[in-house]
Amino acid sequence: MKRQSGFTLIEMVVVIVILGILAVTAAPRFLNLQGDARESSLNGLKGAMSGATGIVYGKAAVAGVEKESTATVADGNNDINLVFGYPEASEDGLVRAVDGLSNANEWSFQTNRANTRLVTTFSGTFENVRDIVDTNCYVEYRNAADADSTPTITVVATGC
Repeated sequence: MKRQSGFTLIEMVVVIVILGILAVTAAPRFLNLQGDARESSLNGLKGAMSGATGIVYGKAAVAGVEKESTATVADGNNDINLVFGYPEASEDGLVRAVDGLSNANEWSFQTNRANTRLVTTFSGTFENVRDIVDTNCYVEYRNAADADSTPTITVVATGC
């Protein structure tokens, strides 16, 4: 009599079912694609903010207002509020300087009362800075502290 070697059809089906169950439960933990995409979007926004602040600072330098604690510079039809030559952390500052940041379908932002800090996250309903910070998925822009410093732009993506 010949001896058979290999798997039976039932054994193969059981192994495939077990592998399918493992893939469904384990893969989302290892492949956090949505979180990675959100973090990449925030890093893209950080780059856009950085580029816009550089362009606005150049305009401020041409106008001779880059060392002033408060000023404005014209950008097309809008004036952009400045702090030491960089966009102010406000709707009339950074939000006007960064194209698309005011689009409520994509981004939500809040500023503190002194307009020294602006936090931005994905679209949603947020009442204040704390609501956005609590998401742990945002970009934070802080005004330049003095004429010799630059604004700080930080990505927090631990909650994405």
